[in-house]
Amino acid sequence: MGIPTIEQAVRFRLGLYLKELYGQAPQGVYDMVVKAVERPVIEMMVEHAGGNQALAAEYLGINRITLRKKLAA
Repeated sequence: MGIPTIEQAVRFRLGLYLKELYGQAPQGVYDMVVKAVERPVIEMMVEHAGGNQALAAEYLGINRITLRKKLAA
């Protein structure tokens, strides 16, 4: 079966989240997911780039100023 894709992992976790709501309507799911995923992605790319923010920004496909703003937030 192999390692799940990121998309498969997100679908799986969202499925669990929805089951845990026990019929209640979900609220703010998009923002919740973006906030939960964005920070670890940024941190891991900065780590992978050896702390080089310009290189990490390149890996992420964003500009360095945007990366710095996201790290400061």
